[in-house]
Amino acid sequence: MNKKIKLIYLILILTLNFSCVEKKSTEKETIKPELVVTPKTDTLKFTSAIRAIFQDSKGNYWFGSHNEGVSFYNGKSFEYFTTNEGLSDNQIRSIQEDDNGKIWFGTAKGISVYDKGKFANYPPKNNNPILDWNETNGDLWFYSWEEDGINRFDGINMNYLIFPKPKNPDKSYGVTGISKDKSGKVWIATYAALFSYDGKRVNIFDTEKLNLKDNELLHIRSVLADSKGRIWIGNNGIGVLLMEGNSIINFSEKNNLIHPTSTKRGDKSKPGTLEHAFAIEEDSEGNIWFGDVYNGAWKYDGKSLTNYSVSDKPSKPMIWTIYKDNKNNLLFGMADGNIFKFNGKAFEKRF
Repeated sequence: MNKKIKLIYLILILTLNFSCVEKKSTEKETIKPELVVTPKTDTLKFTSAIRAIFQDSKGNYWFGSHNEGVSFYNGKSFEYFTTNEGLSDNQIRSIQEDDNGKIWFGTAKGISVYDKGKFANYPPKNNNPILDWNETNGDLWFYSWEEDGINRFDGINMNYLIFPKPKNPDKSYGVTGISKDKSGKVWIATYAALFSYDGKRVNIFDTEKLNLKDNELLHIRSVLADSKGRIWIGNNGIGVLLMEGNSIINFSEKNNLIHPTSTKRGDKSKPGTLEHAFAIEEDSEGNIWFGDVYNGAWKYDGKSLTNYSVSDKPSKPMIWTIYKDNKNNLLFGMADGNIFKFNGKAFEKRF
C-alpha cells in the first residue's frame, strides 16, 4: 500500500513540475516577443523633414519624418521604422508615450503604437463618431489628417470625437496641433478654428472670436499653452495671435513683424518678419520660441524679440517643430532633415 501511495505522489510531483515549465515558457514568449528587424545607421539619414521629436522616459529619442517614417536613437545608433515594419504611414505628425511605456505615433493615415518590438494600428477615424466628448476619457489625443474631429484613447478604445463646427462649413478643420494648459484643458488647433476642451465643454474660437480683420485669413498651424496661462496661436499668413485672459491680439502685428506689403495669405514673406509660425515652444526660462517657414527662429523673452538663422541651408530654412527634451535642451527639426540645438547663444547641429 505504501509503495502505491509513493508512486502516486511521485506522478503528481512530476505532473506539477511539467505544468510549471510549460506556463513559464508561455509567459516568456508573451512578454518578450521577437523585435522587428530594421536597418541601422550611425547618423540620422532623413532628408525630407523632421516633423516630430520626442524623448522617452528611458532617455531614447524618436524622430518623425515628413515621408520617411520614424528613427529611434539610443545614444549609439539610429534604427528606422516605416510601413514595411508596420507603421500606418511614413508621414509622422506627433509622438508621445503612455504610462506603460508604449510609444504612440500620429501619422497621416492613422495611429500606430509601438510596444515590445511590435506595432498595432488604428484607423484615422472609425464608424462610430462621438458627438458628446464627455462620454469618453483619457489623456492621449491624436490627429491624423481628418477634417471632422480628433481621436482620444481611453486605455482600451480609440474614440473618434466630432468637432462642434458650423452645419455647412466651407473650410478645413484638419487638426494641426495640440497643447494642454496647466489646468488640464486641451487646446486643439485646426486650419479654420481653435478648439478648447476642459473636460465638460468644447469651445470654438473662429475668425470672429479671434478678432480677425476682413483681409486676414485664419490658417492655424500651431498652438502653445504656456506656463503663464497664455495661449499662443501660430498662423500661416497673419503671424502669431496671443490670447491672454479675455484679451486677443495679433502679436506679430503689434511687434511690427508683418510686412506692409504682405498679402496675409501664406505667400513668401520678407526677411525680418514673423508671418508663418509653424512651431511654438517654451524653454526652461520661460522664453517663447517661434519657428517661421522663411525667417528662422524668433525668441521672445517677455520684453523683446530676437531673430536667429538656424539652418545652414538657406534654400530650406523652414522649422517644422521645436521640442524641449528631458534635460531642457531646445531642439529644432528642420525641413532639410537636420536637427539643431540652441546652446544658449547659437545653434549647433545635433545627431
